[in-house]
Amino acid sequence: MDLKDYLHNRSALVDQALDRWLPGKSVLPFSLHQSMRYSVFAGGKRLRPILMIAASEAVGGTAQQVMHAACAVEMIHTYSLVHDDLPAMDDDDFRRGRPTNHKAFGEATAILAGDALLTEAFRLLADADANLLISPATALRVIELVARYSGSQGMVGGQIVDMESEGKEIDFPTLEYIHTHKTGGLILASVQVGALLGGGDEEQFAALSRFAGAAGLAFQIADDILDVVGDQSELGKDVGSDQARGKATYPALLGLTEARQRADELCNIAVEALKPLGAAAEPLQVLARYIIDRNH
Repeated sequence: MDLKDYLHNRSALVDQALDRWLPGKSVLPFSLHQSMRYSVFAGGKRLRPILMIAASEAVGGTAQQVMHAACAVEMIHTYSLVHDDLPAMDDDDFRRGRPTNHKAFGEATAILAGDALLTEAFRLLADADANLLISPATALRVIELVARYSGSQGMVGGQIVDMESEGKEIDFPTLEYIHTHKTGGLILASVQVGALLGGGDEEQFAALSRFAGAAGLAFQIADDILDVVGDQSELGKDVGSDQARGKATYPALLGLTEARQRADELCNIAVEALKPLGAAAEPLQVLARYIIDRNH
């Protein structure tokens, strides 16, 4: 499988759908919609929607079956980055090689753009066209999963523990809590929703959940490592910012060598979890390795 072609093809599908479903720049209120689109189309990897598509395909589904949900998850991810960059949190000036949203549009607009993206995501999940071919029970389960892993028991919960841990010595369970919730939660939701909307059975859902749990944690460890050894021009943001803020990371707690070993172990666990799915899960296998070998 050619990973580059796969990523390009699937991300193009997601971008087309996002462009179609997000309010245009010429729709009132202009500044808010410009701000929302500025961050959504800032050059993200679309990893979460692509994982959702790949999970759907692994159980016999298609990209189209998950597209509304895939775009919703990308909107939620984008809102989290917009808010994460704010002065009250990480106070970052650059994201993906260009000024962060609050630098380009002001803090108030950035906050509201994030709020609007989160709300728009759930409007999309509840859209009648999105749920035309699935049962009401499945539609509700999808919305519940995305809400659970986005909120206080998921991404937002991980973010606040991350903030509260800055500059402190923390233990390994706290570090793992931060990573599995702040980053891993939305990745787990993406894969589980892909399995549900693709028509997977309970056994397939369980296998994909094991994959996503390991892959999500590996992704954040890889991010931690890149913050230490990455190239700023490829990352599109400052290198070393985690250490400067005293953030809880795997390299800080375990050292670079052990952090890399842990990422490799998790990648192997993720790939092993996919065995019951056979050849249909090949894109997910390749994506697991990409997660820890990427340079940005």
